[in-house]
Amino acid sequence: MVVPLTPIRFLYRAAELYGRKKAIICGARQFTYAEFRERCERLASALRAQGVQPGDRVAYLSFNNHQLLEGYYGVAMAGAMVMPLNVRLSAAELTGILCHAEPRVLLFESEFAPLLAQLRPSCSSIERLVSLDEPVAEADGVYEELLAAGRPEPIDFMAVDENAAAELFYTSGSTGTPKGVMLTHRTLYLHALSVATIYDDRDSTVNLQTIPLFHANGWGCPQTSTLLGARQVMVRRFEPATVFRLIEEHRATDMALVPTMANALVNAPERAAHDLTSMKRIMIGGAASSAELIERMEQAFGCRCYAGYGLTETGPVLTTGRVKDGLRFDSEASRYRRQAMAGFPVPNVELRVVNAQGIDLPRDGTSIGEVLTRSDHVMEGYYKDPEGTASALSDGWLRTGDMAVWDEEGYIHIVDRKKEIIISGGENISSLEVEKAIAAHDGVYECAVVSAPDETWGEVPVAVVHAKPGSNLTAEELLAFAGERLARFKLPKRIDFTDAPLPKTGTGKIRKLELRERYWAGKERRVQG
Repeated sequence: MVVPLTPIRFLYRAAELYGRKKAIICGARQFTYAEFRERCERLASALRAQGVQPGDRVAYLSFNNHQLLEGYYGVAMAGAMVMPLNVRLSAAELTGILCHAEPRVLLFESEFAPLLAQLRPSCSSIERLVSLDEPVAEADGVYEELLAAGRPEPIDFMAVDENAAAELFYTSGSTGTPKGVMLTHRTLYLHALSVATIYDDRDSTVNLQTIPLFHANGWGCPQTSTLLGARQVMVRRFEPATVFRLIEEHRATDMALVPTMANALVNAPERAAHDLTSMKRIMIGGAASSAELIERMEQAFGCRCYAGYGLTETGPVLTTGRVKDGLRFDSEASRYRRQAMAGFPVPNVELRVVNAQGIDLPRDGTSIGEVLTRSDHVMEGYYKDPEGTASALSDGWLRTGDMAVWDEEGYIHIVDRKKEIIISGGENISSLEVEKAIAAHDGVYECAVVSAPDETWGEVPVAVVHAKPGSNLTAEELLAFAGERLARFKLPKRIDFTDAPLPKTGTGKIRKLELRERYWAGKERRVQG
């Protein structure tokens, strides 16, 4: 028997088994899974009545809320692609994405209404603007009125094409022009099954939706949480005080973070005033973590914390740094180092680490190569970009662009992006390794290491450091500290301090390309190999 693989089935399972359970919590509003299903059905019906056809795009410009979560299912039930937009992008960046994706409907929170005056004239495909919260002059309607016009009609998921794209996400653009990643019903279904194996307590999970749902770590949660019948608590905007309050109020057990979020929580003075003992698992992804950050998080929250790894193109989760059964550690520091690694694959994921000639490298923990992957939840391809798709999906494997080592236990450790490896005098220097050594200092809030031109070595590492308030750090002190952890040739040749937070993408990644350009302006990057 062949039953189409679609996350819509998760919604109906949750409504059948946990229909009366308080499932979705968004500020003062709460919905059971039965109510959530009906709202998704009404959304699907209303979108079809508005002329949305299979394959159309439906865009959202919104922080985390129940309306956006409903879009994950209601849009797919209408046969269209849900397309959450990064709310932190500029008008020009959003215009570029919208003109490329050509959505028919754009749903938005009213605070973004002024932005629509710039977007709509340039995006002719948008036929209808719907305000998610309150009436505004720029909108053609209000969300609750749209739902009221829809009908709670069950969807026949047997008629769903599992190979049709259900979601369209644009990459963060931290290293180049954003690309539209297409994820199919089948991809999303199988990704959720793989990630569900991480959980031990399944339906008693209370998942704090901390990361924006337009971020890779965020959009992987709605399907898995619904499959498990977990309670989902929406965090509209990330603020440490809000996160602590919601953990305590709803006895949250799980959350995912990017390192900048984790760092903010660890250093927030409000943390001591809240009961956080309900937390069981914290997963850090989106950028490389450090053993020191893992240790600080476990001490702060009293629960297991580990890294994870994946890409927009992979749905996203490929690996987690969970401790495998049978591993033994000679110290807690050794365990933290293991949990800070990208880790070993979740079920149904295959990995390779290869050299420039595509030859598999030994699992010796030292040989650096590019990570390739194939799995049930790799993207269908880039939207309207066959050349980019062919370049990324080569010989049946996805080229991640991430450089890593791996060991005999099957754990991989990301050392850098392929484009961010610093080649100084023929030596490969991992910017991530240098960053972790510097960030381990108690006086450092955040840092980034990039290349700068050098007449002798071609390029050398430089560090841009944002110190904690009240810190009197000096470059000499930091270099001495890092020198205890790094070979001399890896040490930054220059440390620049900044009083302002480092520039970041909308998903919290540091814009290293922007920082690097400050040193390379007017120069051509050439390295000696």
